[in-house]
Amino acid sequence: MHKFQDLIVYQKSLTFTKTVRETTFRFPKEELFGLSSQFKRAADSITLNIAEGAGNSSDKEFVRFLDFSIRSAFECLACVDIALANKFVEKDMHDTLYNQINELIAMMYGLQKKYK
Repeated sequence: MHKFQDLIVYQKSLTFTKTVRETTFRFPKEELFGLSSQFKRAADSITLNIAEGAGNSSDKEFVRFLDFSIRSAFECLACVDIALANKFVEKDMHDTLYNQINELIAMMYGLQKKYK
């Protein structure tokens, strides 16, 4: 079992979910059950899978759940691109979110290497 709350990647993923919520709040109301919902679920999935994976008794399972988190992070990259393409976010917000996501991905890959 891993102390997931002590992991920097977990703490940064919590910050990211907050940023996603603040950002999607500004999306058009017709996106409430569309991109806004999908983006929030994908962002939450990063955090939730880190926690769920930490609850497993083996490093192999933890690595597997980190993979799920990485996949959700890539989904967030697509959400950010869609938001920019549809002018739901400005380029600077797109870049900020994009950089946060890529940082999370790099950290999760690093954590996977540690436990493989």
